[in-house]
Amino acid sequence: MPSVRVDFPGSLGHPLAGRLDTPDNTPRAWALFAHCFTCSKDTKAAAYIARALADAGFGVLRFDFTGLGDSGGDFSNTHFSSNVDDLVAAADWLRAERGAPALLVGHSLGGAAVLAAAHRIADARAVATIGAPCDPAHVTHQFGPDLSLIEADGQARVKLAGREFTIRRSFVDDISGQPQVERIRALRRPLLVLHAPLDRIVKIDNARHLFEAALHPKSFVSLDGADHLLTRVADSRYAAGVIAAWASRYLPEAPAAPKPEALEHGTVFVSERGTGNFAVSIQAGRHTLVGDEPASVGGDDAGPSPYELLLAALGECTVMTLRMYARQKQWPLEDTRVTLTHNKIHAADCADCETREGKIDRIERVIELIGALDDAQRARLMEIADRCPVHRTLHAEVTVVTRAA
Repeated sequence: MPSVRVDFPGSLGHPLAGRLDTPDNTPRAWALFAHCFTCSKDTKAAAYIARALADAGFGVLRFDFTGLGDSGGDFSNTHFSSNVDDLVAAADWLRAERGAPALLVGHSLGGAAVLAAAHRIADARAVATIGAPCDPAHVTHQFGPDLSLIEADGQARVKLAGREFTIRRSFVDDISGQPQVERIRALRRPLLVLHAPLDRIVKIDNARHLFEAALHPKSFVSLDGADHLLTRVADSRYAAGVIAAWASRYLPEAPAAPKPEALEHGTVFVSERGTGNFAVSIQAGRHTLVGDEPASVGGDDAGPSPYELLLAALGECTVMTLRMYARQKQWPLEDTRVTLTHNKIHAADCADCETREGKIDRIERVIELIGALDDAQRARLMEIADRCPVHRTLHAEVTVVTRAA
């Protein structure tokens, strides 16, 4: 599944780092994922769930809240409300650059955040929470005796998940005044609550209170045997699979890209994927693949570039041609490895080229022949490489006829 880095401005003016996970074809819908408290977009749960949703046909944007992971800003200056604002900013970016955030998914405090942000993301059709507290202020239980220091001194260094964070009184004041129950009751969206019965961080009673506060349609799924952080791949993939199946009742089918009824051998169909600046879906006969440009020229590097595909065609043809010739001759060719590069060079630097001005294309092909071949056999195979049909096409006069469909 393609996964690319993206950046966009956050609610406090700092750049937020995100990652887009997409299926090989056009996503049926876009989802926005919010990670747990003091976690990041790259935690196991975030990565596993995003990739599993991509496997199910969804495009997913996961990102780091301000001051966490690869995002800019100072975590000590943030609070629950700024996280909600970051979610709205992420939804705005996703809507403008890729597609409407139809599904909101939040893990732990991220679940509370998507519930708080949902009324500000009008195109969100469904919301799913994983191990979420009913009241965001539940997170202050993790501060232990440091909570008194925060109240008394205005801030304190709190150790969370093995790391120290500066927590200020403004954070505690903000998270303690959230009208979460009213938001849940006014959600007016389908809600899926997933929770592990033996969750030691956010007790299962939170799921019950959350579920009771919500109006129908609402669903509950027990993540039996899972821990709070969903550190096991199987638990994350199960949660994502349930979310994908449940959400399919509420999300529209993505329009299929127009393509021929059937492709004969030798016919190639290319269409935009809708998942990046240049990414395309390629159907060659009954085979499919993705093409893209590298990030250095504005692409998302979701697949090989056009010139890389051209090099691949020449390399593929070279290997096949040498294998066919060696097989006919019954020569001991065990393997053929071809490395190809493409560059633009000045015509004046090419002694054997007819073109003398401007630039020309230069393809360098390095062939490694593996096997107990003698010198004469190796020399002959190198000659045969130039007889590969694609090689001949590149050197021959080629006519491209273009017409409107």
